[in-house]
Amino acid sequence: MKKALIVQGGWDGHEPLPVSNVFRSILEAEGFQVEVSDTLDSFKDEAKLMGLNLIVPVWTMGEISKEQLDPVLKAVESGVGLAGCHGGMCDSFRNSTEWQFMTGSQWIAHPGNDGVLYKVNIKKSSSSSIISGIEDFSVKSEQYYIHVDPSVNVLASTDFPVVDGPHKSNGKVTVPVVYTKYWGDGKVFYNSLGHHADIFDIPEAKELMRRGFLWAAK
Repeated sequence: MKKALIVQGGWDGHEPLPVSNVFRSILEAEGFQVEVSDTLDSFKDEAKLMGLNLIVPVWTMGEISKEQLDPVLKAVESGVGLAGCHGGMCDSFRNSTEWQFMTGSQWIAHPGNDGVLYKVNIKKSSSSSIISGIEDFSVKSEQYYIHVDPSVNVLASTDFPVVDGPHKSNGKVTVPVVYTKYWGDGKVFYNSLGHHADIFDIPEAKELMRRGFLWAAK
């Protein structure tokens, strides 16, 4: 049986426990044995991490120590998958450039805050199984503006600006919503949707996570 570790916590505004419950349900339906932890110290057990198929961080902001971070970096580099969403993976530890290097991006702004209506554009030219058969769809949530590793494989994106702000002077820019990348032998999947758990009531958003988990898992 495949094993997944979800580590949830950090800023409560992103509903870490409800989001982790959604993810646990998805993974268990796919036959994973899932452990949900509420401490970053779960990352310290390198041998345990090496025996996993998938690590799912759901931890916005906070700080991670070298003793907590290094085993994750090594496990993913060895082939253990990493997958997550929104601030729970790519606004986790703002002072850790190594975490950002591994995960592929860092949240920097969400112009208009929560409740912005915007479109998620699926990359039509991609043959990735993660997006096969999924059409463009609209969401009303935070629209994440992220600084992105140029090595990522973008599978879905969104266009800025939708709302006014100082960024508007730059004209139209396209920012990734869903992407994949590699860290050593490990597969990394990210979806910027997920401000609240109810975003996964949208079938496309939930299906993207399900497929991303399966793709990333060792």
